[in-house]
Amino acid sequence: MGPGEMVQAAAMARRFYLEGKSKIQIAEEFGVSRFKVARVLETALERDLVRIEIRVPAELDAERSDALRAHYGLRHAVVVETPPDQADAPDPENLGAVAAGLLGELVDDGDVLGLAWGRSIITMANALERLAPCTVVQLTGVYDVGTTERGSVEAVRTAAAVSGGEAHPLYAPMVLADPATAAALRAQSGIAAAMGYFEKVTVAVVSIGSWEAGISTVHDALTDKEREHYVGLGVAAEMSSHLFDAQGRRVGRDLGERCITIEADRLRRIPEVLAIAGGRRKAGAIDAVLRSGLVTSLVTDTAAAEQLLSSTAPAPRPALDRADPDE
Repeated sequence: MGPGEMVQAAAMARRFYLEGKSKIQIAEEFGVSRFKVARVLETALERDLVRIEIRVPAELDAERSDALRAHYGLRHAVVVETPPDQADAPDPENLGAVAAGLLGELVDDGDVLGLAWGRSIITMANALERLAPCTVVQLTGVYDVGTTERGSVEAVRTAAAVSGGEAHPLYAPMVLADPATAAALRAQSGIAAAMGYFEKVTVAVVSIGSWEAGISTVHDALTDKEREHYVGLGVAAEMSSHLFDAQGRRVGRDLGERCITIEADRLRRIPEVLAIAGGRRKAGAIDAVLRSGLVTSLVTDTAAAEQLLSSTAPAPRPALDRADPDE
């Protein structure tokens, strides 16, 4: 490029990239065709006269986020850098804070927000800085044994306090001893009132567990014999007390009869379902739940994303279809 061409290219690039003018507007200003403007802008990029730099916070992996979103047909996928010392840990600590930021984008004024149980969900609630005015309801009973967090009931109250909306917690365990006990609890007025909001939920946040000790709350709540029974059914993942095999099909549906939780069919009807889960040990479980069609968005980490994207298994049904693999 000669000096005249270079100066003109710089001026056009400044109008287009910095001032936001259209190619037609630039063409009129310089007395050339819009096709000429397009060629000049393209040449400016090729000759390194213009450099386009895309910057996101260092903790976000934009490339893997986009690849994961496209692979599973998700509405949103955010991949967070795994802390060096947490590659094998389930749900690295930074997931909750990033999910809090995403939830602030997803919730609009008047929404009904549903929160399931999960350590990352509790962390997310505590990290919330902004949330549009909304009603907040608890989607599952509690399982706070062995945790140091303040609990899922408190997470619902915290989110409601940030949003300025109503809180509807569930004062009940997640897993009961038998279906009769669970049915009796569901009939109690306070619990029934909270569960009455399930049909109104527009945005939900859930967690995902692998079927192993310490990584699935439901696994830890059952007896050894019960765990073996569900292993025999091929369980690979758990979400809100619902069990899934590696293909995303629901198994062990009898467990739902003794759980306080939102039904899978209702969960599928919620427009936006955000899952928070990460770590290499959860990659298989995340894949299974994404294949179920119940989740529309995901916050995960690079350790899990690497495994999810390296899989040679056939591409799952897009999550946005909300397709049930059992049908």
